[in-house]
Formats: sequence, structure tokens, C-alpha cells
Amino acid sequence: MLDELLAAWISRQRWFGGKGRPIDSLSIESDVVIQSGDPSLRHLIVSVWQDGSRERYQLLLGLRTELPDTLNHALIGPYATGGAEWSAYDAVHDNELTHWMLESMAGGTGQDGVRFRHLPGVEIDTSPRSLVLGAEQSNTSLVFGDAYICKLFRRLIPGVNPELEVVTALAERGAPHVAQPYGWIETDLDGTPTTLAIMQEFLSNSTDGWDLALTSVRDLYNSLSGLSAADAGGDFAAEAARLGAATAAVHRELAAAFPTGVVEMHEVKRMAEGFRRRLGRAVAEVPELRPYVGVLEAAYHQVEELTTEVPVQRVHGDYHLGQVMRTTTDWVVLDFEGEPGQPLAERRALSSPLRDVAGMLRSFDYAARHLLAGHSEAERLEPKAEEWSARNRSAFLDGYLQGGGLITPGDAALLRAFELSKAVYEVVYEARNRPAWISIPLAAFRH
Repeated sequence: MLDELLAAWISRQRWFGGKGRPIDSLSIESDVVIQSGDPSLRHLIVSVWQDGSRERYQLLLGLRTELPDTLNHALIGPYATGGAEWSAYDAVHDNELTHWMLESMAGGTGQDGVRFRHLPGVEIDTSPRSLVLGAEQSNTSLVFGDAYICKLFRRLIPGVNPELEVVTALAERGAPHVAQPYGWIETDLDGTPTTLAIMQEFLSNSTDGWDLALTSVRDLYNSLSGLSAADAGGDFAAEAARLGAATAAVHRELAAAFPTGVVEMHEVKRMAEGFRRRLGRAVAEVPELRPYVGVLEAAYHQVEELTTEVPVQRVHGDYHLGQVMRTTTDWVVLDFEGEPGQPLAERRALSSPLRDVAGMLRSFDYAARHLLAGHSEAERLEPKAEEWSARNRSAFLDGYLQGGGLITPGDAALLRAFELSKAVYEVVYEARNRPAWISIPLAAFRH
């Protein structure tokens, strides 16, 4: 049975959200034959039940009577159908079959409810072959030559993905700092148009912001003991300032493209209550947080004392150094889908742009400290980590302000609360997944 075969396989995939819990059942909700023959390609949507709740996942199922050695790593298992024995495998790794994405998107065609769309006026070259990127956890990205990157959403939530909504709106405005979108794939779930994949410009001559920051940190740690972060060869401050200015520009474009609003004073107090609730749950799970409750409570109390409205708008929602790319000319911001584990309504909700600012500030702190985890000279290098983080956080904020971003004296309290709340989230995450790294977010409560 195909459903049993998929249930055994899906639990081992990096993008499967229910790892560590038994699967009660798996059923195939949708099965569309994209290409028949040998090889054949089927587009599946499966429902996975665990602990009484259901999650939907998207699969590209390839079938071959003889699987080449180059696809052995993608094998799901043997499968008998149509009077023949087949090898079933994850077809995202088969560039002979993924070619249909480009051809169908370029043609704007559809098949049995799976619809392919492209933006008006764009031309899609159908000649490049695909290669799967290996870094992502929750989605699968295929790079076609050096032209396109197609993000396939594995876990499906009914509705238009916020990333598609944002990048198409910003592209229509000619906004800088975003990668050009070309097309997408969609279907209907529960009667709602639902995004299956997005294809954008692939930034081939670019470097991930996290990698650039770590290069700078390593240069500092390997420098002569008396050398400051400003004098070390890999000083990152100028790039941090440019990133701040780019962030402010993106926030301006988001405010122009989507509705904006304000959070009134009584709602601001509810924000502080939300911070406290999350803190309470975190302390119950991670006792290492308990010594810092006073620091956190004081920061949240300052938010409660704010006497002005808080402007809100669409924001990135999951902003950090891994979400930005440095091209040969400037910074480009990626992955506007928000936190993948949150409901779509929450990911689309208006929020303070300070939430994004706080996320990036936390990312600078992580870049400075994560190399110290398990380092034999961690104690000696701690002052350097503190110096690097402070220098680049300050440069980012300066760039944000110079680029037109707004941080008033009253905003400082809310920014601090956002940042500390993010650090609380990080403590829980590290306690669950990487206990050796818990010291990184805990350091946020000491400065």
C-alpha cells in the first residue's frame, strides 16, 4: 500500500513537522498524474494524523522501473501498481521530471486542479535543469541553472502564502531589496486557493548574511589579542549599516503596499501581557530562565507604561542574518513567509516594524557567540564577542535610522521587549534542540 510506504518514509524527512511522535495514520488526499510512462510523476497531497490533529504535506512522487544510482538517496521504496514493480522516490531530486515546473509555469497551464501561474510580462527560460539545495528545514528549494530558485512548500496550510503575497506586491512597485518573482504553483484546499510553490530570481553571485557575519567573527577571534573589532580585517560594521538602511527601505515599501494601522494604548498593555504569558510557559519548561525573570518583568512593565499609540504594518516576521543576501550591489531580503509554524492569519497580521529590528539584533548576538559554544577559549573570547555584537548592532541601528526607519525614545522600550521576548523563545528552542547552545540566548538578559 502506497500510504503505508509513505508513512514510513515521511517521518524521516527533515521537513516533516511531527518528528518524534508516532503517526496514527496517513491518507492520500489528492493524487494528480503530471506525467505518465516510465518515468512517471505524480503530485500528492497527503494528510498525516498525529495525536488527533492533522497536517497536510506536499510530495512529488516519481516512479521508475529501474532507479539510477544517482537517485538512490531519494528512494521511498518498492511499489507495485498497474501490473508492474516500480521504485517510488522523491522526484524533487529528478531533474528529468522537475522540468515540468518550468514548462508548465512558462505556459501558465494546469492539470486536475494543480495550476501554474507566471507574473504578467515575465519570460521564463525553460532550458535550465534543477538541483535541490540541501540547507532548508521546512521547505525544499530547487535551483534551475543560475536563473531561478523554486521553493516548494512541504507543509501546506490553506490560503495564499504570505511570501507570494509580499514579493509580488513589492515587485509591482519596483521595490529594491527583493528578488524578482517569476511564478507560482497553486491548488485549492478546503475551497481556498493555496500556494504550493514560488519561483523567484536566483541570486547566484551573492553571499548569505550569516556566512558573511561569521567570517567577520572568525577574523576577530583569530586576530592578535589586542586588536579591536573595528581594526580587525573582517570588520562587518559597514555592511551592518547598509543592511539597516535596506531594512528601513523594505519597511517603507511594505507600508506603501499594504494597509497600516496603530495599536492603541490599551492594546499595547495586552502586548505586554502576551510577553508575560510566553515567559511563564518558558520558565516552566526551562528553569535556567528563572534568575532573569526580574529583568524581563521590568522590561515588560516599561511597555505597559507607554502613553503613545504604536504604528503597525506588514513586516517580515522572521528576520535574521540567514534571511538576507549580499549581492554585488546591495542587500536583498528573502523569505517573507513569516514563521512557518504559525497560522497564516498571524503571519499576515500587522505588527510593529521593531519586531524585525529586534530579530536582526538577536541575530548579530548569535553570530558573535555561537562559535564560543564548546570553544576551549570561550572565556577569553567572550569580551570580543560582546564587542563585535555591540559594534554591529549599533551600526545596524544607525543605518536603519539613516535609511528612514523610525525608532523614537518611546520605541526603545518596545524594541527592548521584542528583543528579550525573542531571546526567551530562543532559550526554549535551544533547550529542546541544542542544549549546548543555551548560553547564547541567556547572555541577552545580562546586558
